[in-house]
Amino acid sequence: MFANGHQFVAGIDEVGRGAIAGPVCVGVVVITPDCGECPDGLTDSKLLTAKRRSELCAPVTSWARAHALGWASAAEIDDHGIVPALRLAAERALMSLDVAPTGVVLDGSHDWLRRAARTPDQSVRVFDGDVLVLPKADQRCASVSAASVLAKVQRDSLMVELSTTHPEYGWDGTKGYGSSGHRQAIATHGVTTQHRVSWNLSRVS
Repeated sequence: MFANGHQFVAGIDEVGRGAIAGPVCVGVVVITPDCGECPDGLTDSKLLTAKRRSELCAPVTSWARAHALGWASAAEIDDHGIVPALRLAAERALMSLDVAPTGVVLDGSHDWLRRAARTPDQSVRVFDGDVLVLPKADQRCASVSAASVLAKVQRDSLMVELSTTHPEYGWDGTKGYGSSGHRQAIATHGVTTQHRVSWNLSRVS
């Protein structure tokens, strides 16, 4: 996007979209043409070990011009749906930046940042710049990989912390995704405020 005249380009990726418990987290990493080479070994967070992801956080934040995380809770996902909640989380992250990116590289196959339905929360602004939707951007674009790493490290850490309050669900291991053990625990113990109750939580695989 630098070739098109953008000076502040944000890579955006989400973590937790497919979980059945916990919030969704959207990472935003802004780079400029003078940021230089990205940290060695940076790639999609899912392809890295937890130790390597944690090791990359400091180099990523030093390399980037700006970075932020945005969150949408399980209750907001239930109220609005997952795609509007992703947009809400992304806009919260964009609002917290000290720069305003004019271009975004978005991981995925559709533009959920601009085309998703708005939530009733009007405190966040609509991103009105250019959006490049790039499949597998978390492997092909360094700023998106960086956003993926930061978001996954922080969301995983949160789910481990929440697991100390609700150890029966095993969130320290599953990070809120729908494993058979997690679903069986829901059948046995019921749901918590962290569960996405509008989703099919009763299915035991």
